[in-house]
Amino acid sequence: MKNYKLIIQYDGTRYKGWQRLGNTENTIQEKIEKVLTEFEGAPVEIIGSSRTDAGVHALHQVANVKLKNDPSPSEVKEYLNRYLPEDIGVIEVEEVQERFHARFNARYKTYLYKIWNRKHPNPFMRKYSMHIPEDLNVEAMKKASRHFIGTHDFTAFSNVRSKTKSFVRTVEAVTVEEKDGFIDIRITGDGFLHNMVRKIVGCLVQTGKGLLPEEEIPSIIESKDRSRVLFMAEAKGLFLESVVFDSPKD
Repeated sequence: MKNYKLIIQYDGTRYKGWQRLGNTENTIQEKIEKVLTEFEGAPVEIIGSSRTDAGVHALHQVANVKLKNDPSPSEVKEYLNRYLPEDIGVIEVEEVQERFHARFNARYKTYLYKIWNRKHPNPFMRKYSMHIPEDLNVEAMKKASRHFIGTHDFTAFSNVRSKTKSFVRTVEAVTVEEKDGFIDIRITGDGFLHNMVRKIVGCLVQTGKGLLPEEEIPSIIESKDRSRVLFMAEAKGLFLESVVFDSPKD
């Protein structure tokens, strides 16, 4: 049995997220596993580096899968791209060591959030960005973004349904860039809670609108009070952009 690393892109618009669910087959994981099961002739389980939510996209999702028939990476890639829906693409497949685990070996993940900040809508990016017609103060957003960097308890930025033992996460970097009508927000961290990135972006947007003073953000983090985060950005503007890995331990 060989272990394969897959790099996957997908438009998450019509899916319920990455993770397999018991009440629907409309997830990215389910679609890929179905094709690989037909390819392998036996049930297959694929492991993703990040469990992106419903409506969220990926430019660089990483997964691994173990296959008994030992096909070549090119055979796996060709078969997947032949039978997967058009909104899911496998851009790379390689054989990796047996211990490689796409989720447990992931060290940092970077998410990109795209905001279209013009008064008129952008029909070509309507599925891939959040439209905010009001002028946003980008400099204020940049100042506010610094408060999220570091190791914090992000309970206030989680979903009440989050199932985790610890709400402590480390955010390595947050950048806010404006170009040609778009505001791109990138957040890099060692892991993210359910809805965490979208709620951080929501606070930055509120700051950009002048509704949330940036100096209040530390107290929101310290409060661990979800009710103090008043706005969550839409799923459609969020992309998993990259994943950095540690080497598997022997």
